[in-house]
Amino acid sequence: MSNALPLPPRPNEEQYKTLAKDLQDACRSSEPDAIRQWATRWLQTLARLHGPFNWPLARGHERQAAEIAQLWNKLKQTNQNLSKCTLAGTQFFIAREHGFTNWAKFVAHVREVARTNSQVSAFEAAADAIVNGDVAALRDLLARHPQIVRERSTREHHSTLLHYVSANGIEDFRQKTPPNIVEITELLLNAGAEIDAESGAYGGGCTTLGLAATSVHPQKAGVQIALIRKLVDRGARLQHPSAGGNRHSVVHGCLANGQPAAAKFLADLGAPLDLESAAALGHIDVLRSYFDQGDAAKFESDRQQIESALLYACGYGSLETAKFLLDHGVNAGAHDDQGQTTLHWAAWTPQVDVIRLLLERGAPIDAKDRRFHATPLDTALWTWVNAPEEMDRERCYEVVALLARAGAKLNRDQWREAGEDDSPMLDRIDSDTRMSAALRGEM
Repeated sequence: MSNALPLPPRPNEEQYKTLAKDLQDACRSSEPDAIRQWATRWLQTLARLHGPFNWPLARGHERQAAEIAQLWNKLKQTNQNLSKCTLAGTQFFIAREHGFTNWAKFVAHVREVARTNSQVSAFEAAADAIVNGDVAALRDLLARHPQIVRERSTREHHSTLLHYVSANGIEDFRQKTPPNIVEITELLLNAGAEIDAESGAYGGGCTTLGLAATSVHPQKAGVQIALIRKLVDRGARLQHPSAGGNRHSVVHGCLANGQPAAAKFLADLGAPLDLESAAALGHIDVLRSYFDQGDAAKFESDRQQIESALLYACGYGSLETAKFLLDHGVNAGAHDDQGQTTLHWAAWTPQVDVIRLLLERGAPIDAKDRRFHATPLDTALWTWVNAPEEMDRERCYEVVALLARAGAKLNRDQWREAGEDDSPMLDRIDSDTRMSAALRGEM
């Protein structure tokens, strides 16, 4: 599990037994906030033992502790050991939070890490060296423990060391990309790392190529394409059916995770395209070949995937592809399993020309998704506030105006916090004359 917490620098089995008993006491407490308070103390202890800034707690102790408490409350609904506050239940929960499927495997890991020259401790040190860009330390570990290059993590994802270069699918505190990650990848491959070894992350079957291509960390570090090129040059298979995780091919996986540059690069190298990825990247030839088969029964059986292709075209701004699909009878109001429609997808990015097309074709303007009960207008406003790129935020003005002219209305009550008369979002809208005008459709 990628959100696994780090162990302390010198993990001790007895300390964890005490931690499990403390959690059991918190579970039995009449104090409604006892689990969150326990989690806060645990996180603070980990941070203190690791020293400042040695591992990410970017979300803050309080927020992360609240998330741990929320997960506890969710799991205890289906886990009798948790609901009954048994020691076995609290031990399971702690093991799970560290990325292990059960207490026995977790304790075995702690014991092995405590042994200086064990294979597990060598693997863990090598994983740290990879994500910290420490070539010298990694080279020394591989020389002293050559077999670890084909070993696997004892955590739930069972990744190899090569998977760690992707900064994806592994534990959160190791999801970072040093600038010399391509050199580190070369070192691991020369030491005998298996190029297409599969990780158990994201449903299993992920390869290093798929994880690296779908990861935001190498992309933000500016080395994603170079890393992909190195893996492909060394024989990584473009045709692997689940390289991108969740049974997705590599290009589809890139697009499902917001990595269009990597998707295009891999497609240009000849990676296979399904209907969704062809639509997102504007490969109308692939779609035309599908529709030219003229098999109405096949069209009906594939309707969900074809509608998904339209969503991808809208979300990635492939205007001509969207037109092609709409002209071939795909519903302008198509939606995903969360109820997000074509307009939601286009507003999220945002894509002005696609939204104009969808409105012309009758896409519903007031449809609400199931998760946030948000309309396309709500989605565009969220993007306006949160998008990191100024260009995206600028396009939101025109998107909001288009939707407003089509009849979309801002539900101010929905943006207010429960029991509050206002909200930061509404304050920001009201203080921005351009956005207020856009909401009146005046741009």
